[in-house]
Amino acid sequence: MNDVISSLEGRLVVSCQALSDEPLFSSFIMGRMALAAQMGGAGGIRANTVVDIEEIKRNVDLPVIGIIKRVYPDSDVYITPTMKEVRELMSVRPEIIALDATDRPRPGSTTLDGLYHEIRKEYPDQLLMADCSTYEEAMHADSLGFDFIGTTMVGYTAESRDMRIDADDFAILRRILRDAGHRVICEGNIDTPAKARRVLELGAFCVVVGGAITRPQNITRRFVEEIER
Repeated sequence: MNDVISSLEGRLVVSCQALSDEPLFSSFIMGRMALAAQMGGAGGIRANTVVDIEEIKRNVDLPVIGIIKRVYPDSDVYITPTMKEVRELMSVRPEIIALDATDRPRPGSTTLDGLYHEIRKEYPDQLLMADCSTYEEAMHADSLGFDFIGTTMVGYTAESRDMRIDADDFAILRRILRDAGHRVICEGNIDTPAKARRVLELGAFCVVVGGAITRPQNITRRFVEEIER
């Protein structure tokens, strides 16, 4: 754990992900994207799926925050939603496993508390990150004992649809940092270097940036929209 902490603390984590309908969808490309991130100075990688993580680990020696995105028909929770995904991830042993910790119905009427305790029983030494969307969710995840509390889902759930992570100088982050007992990872809509620097100044353990670095279609769109405005 100490090696992971020292590698990530105060650093940039680059989210190297591409879904099946995106132009960079390829484990090979994600491995090269992770290598580019390492060459640029990133301290860690966040990645989706076993095959992508395998390829990324062949290319870089950075700690990985691993997830599996999977949709279930009875739930809106899709980031490492069940024990099935956790067990799949453990086949490649990412240093941290992140899972949705929002207060939404989970697949099969399971609960976050039940999943958390099942993971701890089966994999007691695995580091876990809670992807939260509200202050209340973050405090609940903190009380459960997640090693890292993430702001990943702020603005992406019905409960947080009117929130922005950077509103009022990152007010929700500052509130979580004030009250959480575990390390807080800032993630979600951190789309400029200045924002990344600011959340670290405020006390975030590390910062995760995805689309602003690794989704060229999104980067291109920002330029085009500014040109056409």
